[in-house]
Amino acid sequence: MNALQPLQQWLQRNAGWAGGLAAPMLVITILSMMVLPLPTWLLDTFFTLNIALALVVMMVAAYMRRPLDFSVFPTVLLLTTLLRLSLNVASTRVVLLEGHTGPGAAGQVIEAFGHFLIGGNFAVGFIVFVILVVINFVVITKGSERIAEVSARFTLDAMPGKQMAIDADLNAGLIDEKEAKRRRAEVGEESNFFGSMDGAAKFVRGDAIAGILILIINVIGGLAVGMLQHGLSLGQAADSYILLAVGDALVAQIPSLLISVAAAMVVSRVGKDEDLGVQVMNQMFLSSRVMGIVAAVLLVLGIVPGMPHLFFLLFAAAFGGLAWWRRQVENQPEPVAEAPAPQSDGEATWDDLQPVDLLGLELGYRLIAMVDKDRQGDLLTRIKGVRKKFAQEVGFLPPAVHVRDNLELRPSAYRITLRGVVVGEGEVFPGMFLAIDPGGIGTPLIGTPTTDPAFGLPAHWIEEKQRESAQMAGFTVVDSETVLATHLSHLMQVQAARLLSRTETQDLVEHVTRLAPKLIEEVVPKMVPVATFQKVLQLLLEESVHVRDIRTIIESLAEHATATTDPVELARRVRMALAPAIVQQIYGPVKELEVIAIEPGLERLLMQALASGANGALDPGVAEMLSKSATDIANRQEEKGVPACLLVPDAIRNAMSRLLRRAAPRLQVLAHSEIPETHLIRIGPILGELAS
Repeated sequence: MNALQPLQQWLQRNAGWAGGLAAPMLVITILSMMVLPLPTWLLDTFFTLNIALALVVMMVAAYMRRPLDFSVFPTVLLLTTLLRLSLNVASTRVVLLEGHTGPGAAGQVIEAFGHFLIGGNFAVGFIVFVILVVINFVVITKGSERIAEVSARFTLDAMPGKQMAIDADLNAGLIDEKEAKRRRAEVGEESNFFGSMDGAAKFVRGDAIAGILILIINVIGGLAVGMLQHGLSLGQAADSYILLAVGDALVAQIPSLLISVAAAMVVSRVGKDEDLGVQVMNQMFLSSRVMGIVAAVLLVLGIVPGMPHLFFLLFAAAFGGLAWWRRQVENQPEPVAEAPAPQSDGEATWDDLQPVDLLGLELGYRLIAMVDKDRQGDLLTRIKGVRKKFAQEVGFLPPAVHVRDNLELRPSAYRITLRGVVVGEGEVFPGMFLAIDPGGIGTPLIGTPTTDPAFGLPAHWIEEKQRESAQMAGFTVVDSETVLATHLSHLMQVQAARLLSRTETQDLVEHVTRLAPKLIEEVVPKMVPVATFQKVLQLLLEESVHVRDIRTIIESLAEHATATTDPVELARRVRMALAPAIVQQIYGPVKELEVIAIEPGLERLLMQALASGANGALDPGVAEMLSKSATDIANRQEEKGVPACLLVPDAIRNAMSRLLRRAAPRLQVLAHSEIPETHLIRIGPILGELAS
């Protein structure tokens, strides 16, 4: 063993460049065989190597679990085809030059195939060769070529759907970015592989045609050379040259047949968990019913007069024994696995400490069927859609929703938690529908009165038979899964700032790095720390400002980060940069904006009390009346179908937003500088009449 260690170390050190030179050296060797004369011993060596390589390829194809396990097969197919053709050229040269000397002129391998395999009868050899070509060309190659063509077409057609499924799993948090990249690469490799196999099948087809042509050329050329150049009679020339030509053709055709079988096994492979042999055994010979029927048929045939009784009865007994054995195995009760004894001695460990779910959904036991796909429950699919929609609208990927049952809840109740704290709860009834009154519908419904959990609108739980009549009356009718998913979506929008944890912020930075690496690396974290960047985004999200336009946000931070590091001031500057998007988010594409203004006297009072640097304080009574007035005006604006938006001076925008956020959460507060120049302002209600 010590004597082999230097050799093993040398191979390990030089494995890289040696493997890199293997393919070019093989191609050069193959091309050299076509132009350089080879001695018979080297020709025998390459013929043996050709057969060995064909066996290796077929065995690898038989034991692979999926086509991509042998992704190099199209290249191997090309190289083995070139090797066989170059051997045909080299052997043709030797046969034509030395064929008059006897059947051993082209080496021992061709002589063995010419004498021992076909008994020295070139007619028999020619017929055997034709049969092999028919099997290879008409049956195996034609079928594998068709399978490769159809597989390539379907793989390419299914590629977008597979990519979307990967993106959905990534958005749902079922896989991480690394696993998503691996699956995307696998989908791409699969499409490239079947596309390559579609073209590589032509190599085998061309090889079969070339084998026929080479045999005909060798026969005609051998007879001409033997009779014209060496003065042999027609019989002598036929005995020498035709026998050598047929032997040469068989030597090349048998490896070609093996490679064709390997190609057929690769493209027809189905399943990923077992190799071909295990699949055949499990799917063909493990059914006691099938084996029993086969044994009965063979037994009947074996007792028919004139049949070879011995062989049929032997195989009937064999299949009957296999059927009996499989029947015994199938009737054995499955062993019940005993619960493993607890390994812990009762001491508390860190494993007992479970982290709090960032976003959780707890269900009563009657709602468990909503997440069970076997019962047609599609709540998990709805949740994936909610997360995807949130990411597209708000601008970052929210954390995955951890769904679990909670026996402490009412059977039809659910609870939504954020960092372990309940932020919403409700009750839904699977199989029933919620008819929501959008306002002003006086048609009575037969059902259970309730309130829409997401927006607090009056509603009724109704049976499915009333669904159509409720829709005709103007009600918005949704199923239980939609009610729960809508409530979850609404709460995620409201709690977007709390959903943006440090993990989501870092993921957002990495995402922007892939899209615009130069932009992000100059700002975060060089100019703006990640913590400050997170706080700025949270301040925007607290006021329902989407952070989808992350490029503008980062560019604004880069512009103002040298002047201030205060997250509140940076958020104010970013809002000014996002002003067109903020206004469009509130009002839509209109150019004339109806806003709520502040009564001038109240505005001066607020400027003195709330402006930055002011020493005054707002009277609690004034603050209470101001909140009530803002709530009333906001409700009247919503009833008119107009966005509730309060326009204030820049100096008090942040303070007014914090003051009114709790009383009127749907009221938007804009500063004068946040109104784009392309828009017009129309003063609507005046805030302050009640507060004065």
